[in-house]
Amino acid sequence: MSARDWIEKDFYRELGVSSDASADEIKKAYRKLARELHPDANPGDAKAEARFKAVSEAYGVLSDAAKRKQYDEARRLFAGGGGGFPGGFGGAGGFDVNDLFGRAAQGTGGGGLGDLLGGLFNRRGGGGTAGSATRPRRGEDVETDVRIDFTEAVKGATVPLRLSSPAACTTCGGSGAKPGTTPHVCATCSGSGLVTRSQGAFAFSEPCRDCRGTGRIIDDPCPECGGDGVSTRTRTLTVRIPSGVDDGQRIRLAGQGEPGRNGGPSGDLFVRVHVNPHSVFGRQGNDLTLTAPMTFSELALGTTLTVPTLDGKVTLKVPAGTGSGRVLRARGKGITKKDGTAGDLLITLEVAVPNNLSSDARKALEAYAEVTADHDPRGDLNALLEGR
Repeated sequence: MSARDWIEKDFYRELGVSSDASADEIKKAYRKLARELHPDANPGDAKAEARFKAVSEAYGVLSDAAKRKQYDEARRLFAGGGGGFPGGFGGAGGFDVNDLFGRAAQGTGGGGLGDLLGGLFNRRGGGGTAGSATRPRRGEDVETDVRIDFTEAVKGATVPLRLSSPAACTTCGGSGAKPGTTPHVCATCSGSGLVTRSQGAFAFSEPCRDCRGTGRIIDDPCPECGGDGVSTRTRTLTVRIPSGVDDGQRIRLAGQGEPGRNGGPSGDLFVRVHVNPHSVFGRQGNDLTLTAPMTFSELALGTTLTVPTLDGKVTLKVPAGTGSGRVLRARGKGITKKDGTAGDLLITLEVAVPNNLSSDARKALEAYAEVTADHDPRGDLNALLEGR
């Protein structure tokens, strides 16, 4: 975030507290808003997600005493506490740039503008100060996808993952220089990676053109990476898929992303898991589900039912007079949780109506229908139809 973005945003308003609110009041307001706006509580709501990010950003500044002090002082000097820069730049509206720097120095005990805003201008994308271009930078995160079978998702699996992504050049070890040679400090910027140019009352820092902002000159670039220190290579990783992983869940592999720059740490690799559906089993959280087709006589008279599990089979008793749609539970036959306990297998009983009947079967059913003619299973519905 740029310094101007930081100054112009009203973090107090985002949290709904006054500028003199205590640390406890700020924490209480944040927790209330975070619960209401969390993406898990508002799935698919882009506005709630944006507000959640804004509230989290505001709390990140106001909950830190040092950052809050810098924020308050910066807004007082630049925006008069109300957002925006008074009078604009270039002296319009009576605003004098020299007076701005004078006020900043007075308000911070002579430390000047750099001390007032701390490291804001050294952040990525800002103007930068000497040395910022050569500071260690963390590598970017990388995301890839893997597809596994239903059984592997339930029990866990170890799968090989082959991907092509940027990595430290193996030829030069990431230095960018041809093996046997060493980069030297850029004489133009003295290794800072930045040069300062004056334009009227302003001084601007920009990346050094001779070293492209790296602070180093490579006379003999590495033939593999062309001096970047990074090359795209294909690698194979072994990924451990934990038991019970959900479809769409991401697994984080720390340090397996893009390599860092200037000695910075590597980013992370996120593996998004896609689970193939099973032909028989479904899933509800840590419970497995399946549908067992039943004949009318089995439900009416009762029977013993044997169904498969992912580890074998289980036998259950179906009581006489069981209705279609009833769910039986086989405890401990579901997905094993992290604490070692297991979910259940839920079996839904469903009457299977035959498409074709033999003559004997038809006669038997007709005889049954005649015997049970006095029993009306739709008595309550018929009563409503007749207005009773």
